[in-house]
Amino acid sequence: MSTPSSNANALNRSAALASIAVALLLVALKGWAAWSTGSTAMLGSLADTVLDLVASVATLAGVWVAAQPADREHRFGHGKAEAMAAMFQVVLISISAITLAFRAVQQFFAGERTAAASDGIIVSAIAMAATLALIAWQRHVIRRTGSLAISTDHVHYQSDLLLNFAVIGALVLDQYAGISGADPVFGLLIALWLGWGAWGASQAAITQLMDREWPEEKRRRFVKIMARHPELRGVHDLRTRTSGNRDFVQFHVWVDPELTVREAHRVMDEIEIKLLAEFPGVEILIHPDPEGHVDTGLGAKDLMPDVPAAE
Repeated sequence: MSTPSSNANALNRSAALASIAVALLLVALKGWAAWSTGSTAMLGSLADTVLDLVASVATLAGVWVAAQPADREHRFGHGKAEAMAAMFQVVLISISAITLAFRAVQQFFAGERTAAASDGIIVSAIAMAATLALIAWQRHVIRRTGSLAISTDHVHYQSDLLLNFAVIGALVLDQYAGISGADPVFGLLIALWLGWGAWGASQAAITQLMDREWPEEKRRRFVKIMARHPELRGVHDLRTRTSGNRDFVQFHVWVDPELTVREAHRVMDEIEIKLLAEFPGVEILIHPDPEGHVDTGLGAKDLMPDVPAAE
């Protein structure tokens, strides 16, 4: 019987394999077009696609490692492998942006021109069609799994649409409109776009690697669901984090101090069942406290106000 986690892992692998297949096709096409046209914009698009291929392989490795179950040495699983893969992609994107910017400036001052614009335009149009299909599948997978590695890969291929459109514009302006500086200018703009995309992708990866708390709205929705239990007297010391496609939560709850251990355990189980119905796959750790008890010396401050039980 499949589980939400296994289904998510299968979807992530399918998206990673699809991106590798598309990247291989585009590298072959753009390599020929860059040689045929001599365009810096096309060369930049080729460089980006080569890095996309390497990054997609890293994404596949990342989602594969992240899908491995927890073991003795990794009790919280391997989810952060996705964030590590994403950071590797960020480094590749940054290198691509810097190299392309250097080449664009060099070509601008050298006054180099492009050739065989029709070849580059046809290849760019094919690349856009293949990229659109891949992006549609990646969006479906991201909606289902929330994978950071696939999301970062998605950034690459979104930028590819702009890159290919820019290549077409550069070739048309350079050869058909006679504007000699158009190609390197477009190449420089592409480099800036890549740099901006790398910055955005790095923030999401750093958020996971640093175990940042969930967004406030998600945290409050979580607390609101558990607060509906009639025997829950309060919630405190809520801590949340995300690793790969898995969420982790731990918190303390106040219950009637007269409850037996068995009864308190039943309350915890009922709360967990309600939460898992709304947050499937989340790993929950609950610590029961007698109502009014406040732990001291834990080195942690409450991050969410106490929430009374539902009326």
